[in-house]
Amino acid sequence: MKKIYSRNAQYQKFEVLQTNRNKRYKYGEFLVEGVRNLNEAVRSGWEISSLLYTDEMPLSQWARDFLAQVKTEENYVLTRELMQELSRKEDTSELMAVVKMRDDSFESLHLRENPLLVVFDRPSNRGNLGTLIRSCDALGADALLVTGHAVDLYDPEVITSGMGSFFRLPSIRLTDNAQMQAAIASLRARYPDFHVIATTAHKKTPVYEEKLDGPCMVLVGNETEGLCKSFYEMADTMISIPMAPDCSASSFNVACAATVILYEVIRQRSLAGNSGW
Repeated sequence: MKKIYSRNAQYQKFEVLQTNRNKRYKYGEFLVEGVRNLNEAVRSGWEISSLLYTDEMPLSQWARDFLAQVKTEENYVLTRELMQELSRKEDTSELMAVVKMRDDSFESLHLRENPLLVVFDRPSNRGNLGTLIRSCDALGADALLVTGHAVDLYDPEVITSGMGSFFRLPSIRLTDNAQMQAAIASLRARYPDFHVIATTAHKKTPVYEEKLDGPCMVLVGNETEGLCKSFYEMADTMISIPMAPDCSASSFNVACAATVILYEVIRQRSLAGNSGW
């Protein structure tokens, strides 16, 4: 255990893990806070490098048990002021963890016989990405693929809005169209009836009329621009969610739309007896 009383080099590393995307990938670590997230990280087998806390206030029984049971490389005791500065919560977290990143290559995925994958193309809103991670977890998706220039999967706001699901759902990054094309080619070779489904705000086949009970990938696009043109070209079909004809909304929020579509996938799979749950 080491004590930190000032904004020294070690504290500055914790700060950049909280705020700097490039530094997170340089160190291969990210900062996590919140009881649900910490419990789920441990439950799901993520490796924790360090735990951070202050001894200037009493710890809860949960925090004391967590410190005693979780193996780390080194723990750090900070002043209460430094913990407050580091925390993004209104009520300062009593524990924070430095967690090691996992391999997030497409090849690392372990898929079921009837897989369901979701692709989020160039997400620009952290809350939407975290919400979609949560929905994918809740509705049994095998993985989420994030493509292009996007918000960082390991951003604290993404992890917080995921409510623990970040640590349960395999989420990987595909940086360019070539990687996306290779992933789809691999899936089509492995699953001959694999179906790639693009979503659009324009009137296309209503989601409930599309056959969705087989292995498939659902593509959802950037909050403002939608899917890039090349993704539509990769898709087998396009679907949309019908809206009330007299509504003033131009479209659904992307995370809400994806959740509706995922529910329809699971509904059809349940009726066909192959939900995989």
